[in-house]
Amino acid sequence: MKKNNKNRFVSILCLILIVAMIVGCSNNSGGKSPQSSSGTDGEGGKPVKIVYLTPGDSAAKPIQPDDRIIAEINKRLGIELEIKFVPEGGFEKVNVAMATGDFPDLVTAQYPSSSLSQWMEEGLLVPLNDYLPQMPTVKEKLEGQFSWTAVDGNYYGYPFIEEKSNVSMTYRADWLKTLNIAPPTTLDEFYEALKAITNGDPDQNGQKDTYGLTGTKENGFNTSFNFVFYAYGLPYGDWILDNDGKVAPVFEHPAFKSGVEYIQKLWKEKLIDPEFLLNDTQQREQKFFQSKAGFMVANLFRHVNRLEKSLKELTPAGELGFINPPAGPEGKHGMVGKPKGGLFTAITTKAKDPEKAAQFLEFMLSPEGRELLELGIEGVHYTKDGDKVNYNEEERAKDNFASNGWSHPLAWGNVVWPLTRNYLPNTEAQADRAKESVEIATSNLVPNLVNVTTPEEIEMGGVFGKGILSELANQYYFDMISGKVDIDKGLAELSKKWREQGGDKVLAAVNAAYEAQQK
Repeated sequence: MKKNNKNRFVSILCLILIVAMIVGCSNNSGGKSPQSSSGTDGEGGKPVKIVYLTPGDSAAKPIQPDDRIIAEINKRLGIELEIKFVPEGGFEKVNVAMATGDFPDLVTAQYPSSSLSQWMEEGLLVPLNDYLPQMPTVKEKLEGQFSWTAVDGNYYGYPFIEEKSNVSMTYRADWLKTLNIAPPTTLDEFYEALKAITNGDPDQNGQKDTYGLTGTKENGFNTSFNFVFYAYGLPYGDWILDNDGKVAPVFEHPAFKSGVEYIQKLWKEKLIDPEFLLNDTQQREQKFFQSKAGFMVANLFRHVNRLEKSLKELTPAGELGFINPPAGPEGKHGMVGKPKGGLFTAITTKAKDPEKAAQFLEFMLSPEGRELLELGIEGVHYTKDGDKVNYNEEERAKDNFASNGWSHPLAWGNVVWPLTRNYLPNTEAQADRAKESVEIATSNLVPNLVNVTTPEEIEMGGVFGKGILSELANQYYFDMISGKVDIDKGLAELSKKWREQGGDKVLAAVNAAYEAQQK
């Protein structure tokens, strides 16, 4: 009897194993397991956990454990989302996390960067190509304006590169009225306006304590005074073509010399804030608010109301104005070059379910996702009266939305910024002027000659930005405008030294990229 029971037990066990093998083979047919499409991780049907590491937005509040927006995303996508923020711009912390091998399912990195290139080379990122049919928003962007970001035909992530601009020529409109001067439209008129502000006592305090123009040390001349070079006809925001059709640095274009001569004239006549090299953005703005300078190149859009409000706190009659940058002798004008860098959000090879990670990336960019992250849950965080949005600030505060109609902590700084979407809450005090500033600024973006940034530029720099070559160019630039170095001599020395210190290597790479771009 015991022997029969034992044989029966062995037979049942074998039957169970055979059934399990059949089910297993059925589940694995087609290459992907059902858990990829169902959103479960195979452990009792639980949602797939997705860890997302991102710099986020420095102005955002932290996400709370019981955040209802995260819960809503989890419900809609069938995931368990964990957000790990590093400080905005804290890409080194992202790089460290990736270097340890304990990296997340999704990550937002700096683009371009040597670290990101290394991750691609080492196979740490999952190409999105196979998932694009289920990512219509991402697919349209990647195969449209960002097609040049593909590496050997593969899209290793979503590059967020701002397509609009908010950088404009900003001025004290009340001062120009006091001096009976119209907003300048040409370099000659701009010079006369700066001279009048410096010498004409626009704040009417009886002292000669104002300057026409202030700037910052940040990015060298890339944002403070570049409009002068574009006015004289500098055609691109990154490189130029020489007489042989080869890529060359912008300081070898005639417009650069003309621009340096113009800025040197402003400097010698003390029309420029002599401390501009010591200014950061906040210090530059403070000089504008404190009636020390009449013009500055500034970021506007959602800052229009903030800047004018801060100005009026110190000078109640103060008025903020913004205009096109002044045009040169041939009517040309521009403000800043189009950006070639930004953020890059990618799926790592450690992702438990790359398909679900791709679905989440698409959701953050989709109309449905943007509405949730910008406004919240309808009936809870807001209600609508036609086109008007009524914000429930009490409920929004519980999920750490920014105040006055601004958005959820996950909304910005990973795949998009408010400027990209032209997003302003209904509560924005000067929404019309803010949007007008974007139209003006974007119309003054200067195109680039070469779409990509080469690894050699990342390593050594070029003319603008950071790196040993950029620092060399900046130093000569400042020495020339301040009169420490003769302009013709300085430009000749700069061309020679720049090439000797690595410029030839950079130019070889950039020329190759330019030639590939023409094919």
